[in-house]
Amino acid sequence: MPRLLMIAPAPVSQIGDGKVRLDVKFAAGMAFQAAQWDGPVTCLLRNTDHDIPFGDDYVMADLPFDLQIVPAGQPITVDMLQAGDVIAASADMHDALHLGDPAARPAGTSIIYAIEYDLETRLTVLRLQQHRNILRKLRSALWLYQQERRRKAAFRAADAIQANGYPAQQAYAHLAKDTLLYLDGRMSGAMMATPEQQAARAAHLNAGQPIRLVHSGRLEPMKGAQDLIPTVTALHKAGVDFTLDIFGVGSLSDDIAAGASAVGLQDQITLHGAVDFETALVPFIADNADLFLSCHRQSDPSCTYLETMGCGVPTIGYNNRMWAALSEKSKAGWAVPLGQTNALVQKIVALDQDRAPLIAASQHALAFARAHDFECEFNKRMAHFARFAGIVPAR
Repeated sequence: MPRLLMIAPAPVSQIGDGKVRLDVKFAAGMAFQAAQWDGPVTCLLRNTDHDIPFGDDYVMADLPFDLQIVPAGQPITVDMLQAGDVIAASADMHDALHLGDPAARPAGTSIIYAIEYDLETRLTVLRLQQHRNILRKLRSALWLYQQERRRKAAFRAADAIQANGYPAQQAYAHLAKDTLLYLDGRMSGAMMATPEQQAARAAHLNAGQPIRLVHSGRLEPMKGAQDLIPTVTALHKAGVDFTLDIFGVGSLSDDIAAGASAVGLQDQITLHGAVDFETALVPFIADNADLFLSCHRQSDPSCTYLETMGCGVPTIGYNNRMWAALSEKSKAGWAVPLGQTNALVQKIVALDQDRAPLIAASQHALAFARAHDFECEFNKRMAHFARFAGIVPAR
């Protein structure tokens, strides 16, 4: 049976007694992939001493896949790759880019890279990091350009790539022998909004009730969370009756709470903190939201877009390259010029006055999410891996 070795950027923390701490979403995804692969599955992760915020503790022996833990800072060597005939590695990990070279992995193995961030997105992330001065940013930018050359060389040498999202596909498909586009998310078919939830949302909107905005994600400047309060403050001044529920934590949590109080909107804005995705976040959004407010500037393939669609909720956000493409293909929301909160406000005001487009976009959102649910996208990826099982790369 062919053996699959997955090298992922997800963290793992060893906590003794044969137990490890893993990100819950990652562990669920790995379990699904292991169930879909006809053979042994091993996952190679780097050990971390940092906290894993959305993590849980697992007994290693009970995991449906083997776990190989590499100490922090130790390079990935040929000896560590003996568990795989097909190697699936993240090209967002700079320390896995050398594996494109056949000499860096066991003879007879195939390698398929998964890629999320393109260079432009990496540079945007760097630019939005407020804690770095200009000199440090210049040094980091130089390092990013150097790694990008290595990444492109790895793609040319690899057997295939899997591109998570439209920007990665557009940036790298021309370099690869074989490219699969996928849209990552954790919304299974069973978690999707029900007809009853869809009908209740439409009834709420048709009755002229307050428009229910929702936001989830890390509350950080690089995620655009600083635009939330200015946006809803302008909505209030424009006479829009709304509520805003915010899920997530970050360095801006206290500023957002203080900002809500400062403008007298503390009764309309609720900060829920970090909650469980499947048991709390998804049911709340499906039952209590009409529009997702995204201030995301980066073009990374945020799974939040697709997961929100699965709740039957459309999105209004900035036209970063991911959301601009996704909103056009899905008809599940609206993209406005990057960083222009006034454009967000104007569109929400229009949607508040004429709610039929909101109800239509809700249906489009759910339909698109169903066509790209967790099972569909992961089955597509596993079938792609299986095509390369037993293939001996040309030397």
